[in-house]
Amino acid sequence: MNLLIFGATGSVGCLVVEQALEKGHMVTAFVRNPEKLDIKHENLQVVKGDVMDTNSVEKAVQGKDAVVCVLGAGKKTKGTIRSEGTQQIIKAMEKAGIQRLICQSTLGAGDSWENLNFFWKYIMFGFLLRDVFKDHEKQEDYVKQSKLNWTIIRPSAFIDGEQTGNYRHGFSGDDQTSKLKISRADVADFILKQLTDKSYLYKTPALSY
Repeated sequence: MNLLIFGATGSVGCLVVEQALEKGHMVTAFVRNPEKLDIKHENLQVVKGDVMDTNSVEKAVQGKDAVVCVLGAGKKTKGTIRSEGTQQIIKAMEKAGIQRLICQSTLGAGDSWENLNFFWKYIMFGFLLRDVFKDHEKQEDYVKQSKLNWTIIRPSAFIDGEQTGNYRHGFSGDDQTSKLKISRADVADFILKQLTDKSYLYKTPALSY
């Protein structure tokens, strides 16, 4: 499959790139700073660009089978790069007739709020990461309102760790039994599985151990 990955230099994005290449996909990594992507492969094309630049995004989506959006803002706790960048991606995909979008959001968004504990509800998303959470919710709104074949992934807190393939996904919005953590490698694994599994088409599966 010919994939385009936005946010490819992020902590999850680089793992999506690595695992996609391991699975034999053709990968285009759309990045602001190519030097940050320390991956070399014959099936990898690195495209330098700004997700807020309409022309470069429109050019990048041409001929792709699917788009993976794992945009992040690094250590910044303010800004709207996730929502506004995703909106640019959606517009470009709709214009080019590219249908499949897999977008990473966060557990707690939308109807998954009750999956969180007190710490995540009121300390992290209620105070420290309030703007990040709002940006994710706006991002999800743009995706849901699009004409694309979308899946929104809602992972819990990222941790370092191996790709296990052994995690919970798609649990109900009032479930409070998850560990509220998952390795970045397993997030990447779940994202790529959505390319061939349409069980979560137009859905927002939660993801955690």
